[in-house]
Amino acid sequence: MPEASAAALATQAVQDHSLWSIVMGAGLVVKGVMVLLLLFSVICWGIILTKAITLSRARKQTQLFFDAFRESRKFSMLYAEAKQFTFSPLAHVFKAGYAELNRISRIQSGSQKVSEETSQDPEYERTGMDNITRSLQQAVTAERTRLERGVNFLATTGSSAPFIGLFGTVWGIMESFRQIGIAKSASLAVVAPGIAEALVATAAGLAAAIPAVIFYNYFLGRINDISTEMDNFASELVNIIERIYWKRK
Repeated sequence: MPEASAAALATQAVQDHSLWSIVMGAGLVVKGVMVLLLLFSVICWGIILTKAITLSRARKQTQLFFDAFRESRKFSMLYAEAKQFTFSPLAHVFKAGYAELNRISRIQSGSQKVSEETSQDPEYERTGMDNITRSLQQAVTAERTRLERGVNFLATTGSSAPFIGLFGTVWGIMESFRQIGIAKSASLAVVAPGIAEALVATAAGLAAAIPAVIFYNYFLGRINDISTEMDNFASELVNIIERIYWKRK
């Protein structure tokens, strides 16, 4: 019987010092810190999974659209085909440029006041190309903004979560010193619970921050690569329009 009682006490001690017991036995402030860090972590993992899927689809459809762009002989046919590439930033950039080209072409062809000499004026032509260039640049900016949506929260979590956890650590240590003053003893039984709470808060802050920083840098690198592709594509599209589609007979 004494051996059974000793075993039961040992089991109870292990249970009382489990991670869940430490979290549930923490003070209200430390619990609030850990709940906040858990919320940050859940949101970050949601962003990570969503952004990973989005960028993967963007990469695949961008390659498919670029292949179609190389094989296409008419922008009108490519514009109709581009509508199926809903996740491709390049397709959206092309549609914005082609829409502006169509708008300017309709204005030129439908205007009764502009003479043939005026429509051939280099300054008039340059203004139309500037409009197309600006339209492409706006589309590139809009697509980059769309790709970056939510990624900044990862950076915020990566920079703030350790400090939030540190706040829980400091508070736990303060509680430890308060318990020492109440018990008038500095034994491990008095100090350990508060120190354990402090360390759990620190670990929770790092657990939220480390994946956020890793995936923020990873996603930022992929978005920069896609942005470079969009810039290059926009420049190539402007060159094609100037060389072929913009010239009048």
